[in-house]
Amino acid sequence: MAFVFARPGSASSASDSGSGSGEDHEAEVHIGDLASSPPKSPLKAPKSPCKASLIKRQKSLIAASSNKSVRVYHTGIRTLYTAGRPPWYDSHGSHKAAFVIGVCGGSASGKTTVAKRIIEMLDVPWVSLLSMDSFYKVLGEKEHKLAGENEYNFDHPDAFDFDLMIKTLKRLKEGKNVEVPVYNFITHGRDKQTKTIYGANVVIFEGIMSFVNKELLELMHMRIFVDTDSDIRLARRLKRDIAERGRELEGVLKQYNKFVKPAFEHYIEPSMTHADIIVPRGGENKVAVSLIVMHVHTQLQKRGFKLRSKLALSANNGTKMPDSLYVLEKTPQVQGLHTFIRNRETSRDEFIFYSKRLMRLLFEYAMSMLPFKSVKVETPQSVLYDGKRLNATKICGVSILRAGETMEQALCEVCKDIRLGKILIQTNFDTGEPELHYLRLPKDIKETHVMLMDATVATGAAAMMAIRVLLDHDVPEENILLLSLLMAESGVHSVAYAFPKVKIVTTAVDKQVNDKFHILPGIGNFGDRYFGTDLPAEP
Repeated sequence: MAFVFARPGSASSASDSGSGSGEDHEAEVHIGDLASSPPKSPLKAPKSPCKASLIKRQKSLIAASSNKSVRVYHTGIRTLYTAGRPPWYDSHGSHKAAFVIGVCGGSASGKTTVAKRIIEMLDVPWVSLLSMDSFYKVLGEKEHKLAGENEYNFDHPDAFDFDLMIKTLKRLKEGKNVEVPVYNFITHGRDKQTKTIYGANVVIFEGIMSFVNKELLELMHMRIFVDTDSDIRLARRLKRDIAERGRELEGVLKQYNKFVKPAFEHYIEPSMTHADIIVPRGGENKVAVSLIVMHVHTQLQKRGFKLRSKLALSANNGTKMPDSLYVLEKTPQVQGLHTFIRNRETSRDEFIFYSKRLMRLLFEYAMSMLPFKSVKVETPQSVLYDGKRLNATKICGVSILRAGETMEQALCEVCKDIRLGKILIQTNFDTGEPELHYLRLPKDIKETHVMLMDATVATGAAAMMAIRVLLDHDVPEENILLLSLLMAESGVHSVAYAFPKVKIVTTAVDKQVNDKFHILPGIGNFGDRYFGTDLPAEP
């Protein structure tokens, strides 16, 4: 039985007029917007000079982080995450489904306002808001003419692309990235440019027909129906369509009486029986929204866990190293390079020089694991030679910032014209857990062999998050190579257990990780030593 939350007082204000459908509002997808606090793990600029590109990137990230109104900031083709996304998978790498909230109600009932109130009060790091209005079907010439005469029914189930809608919501629930169409309410078509959004801890899906489709209903963990008086809904619709869209009063009333009202009575109002909670008067009903938020928080707490501490216990002393691990042969040369970079007395210049030498050896070794084909070539002496040629048409490198970025130059020296992507993962200072802050990958990455780079891997938490990101972008697991100069046994076991098809390539494996998740005997903080940010502050 549905619970009805009522509160004495006047009806909702006209601030709810931006909600509803039947072409109610701009086709917009908000990802975790309306954040009420700054990120808990802000990005810090280096204390001493380093690469100009790194400084520029960090400055842009800091600028984005200072914007408290949004958690995701778009600039050109880049997406900056100003508050990190916590793990959306367990310590075994298995996906953890997002909590999906469905919000339904009549046109201009206040659905979007309720959704935004929930986001404001939830105050969780990652929330996606998906509107049904993004999935209107593209009108043909005949339908477009009818729409111009207010004769096309935008309030009928046939006006929506439910197949695309369900596919998109499924991917969001699975934590994957999606391309959401942008519907143009003036041309009654979809813009060429789409909006790319990622799955989240909580996904809120709102629209007039949210509860009409059975398959959509089954994707929702919680269903909310916003019940607003029909006179208020009509007044909001008149105000919006006349003032904001330049439509005539007669046309708006004609469309309302012919399509909007019958659709509500025939499709929308009967779907109220599927609701878990009925909210009268929309977003102004603070009691109802508070109770909804309390329930969602309870559900999220049940799904919570400490990922990194579990991964640190994954060494399984005495357990055989996984078959997916490939360690560079321990030659005197390799051991000599490790002696230089592990020595705390090694100067920064020497540390960089010998690290780059080791990186190049690592990439030469990793290249042999890519697919090759046999070929015959003719030598200058007109003699045939039986050789090998790389059989992977597309290869890209992806660095886990910031230490992984140090490996890019060596990769480019080994693999000519390789494309590069970047993932920024940082540890939250309060929780100790990894968080995703920044993501930029080649658009066709699902068709490539990916060399994922991080200088060191201790517990494997950041590496697992980066691999999970690649999998969510449909990169086949067997096409991923994780490359690191140094790994701990716990990190090797964590990654290999979660992703057995990923090839793990390193120059050395150390046995221990201390309580601060540092590798022992280790190499120190690679990024600080490489960029010089571990130098003592000047007096």
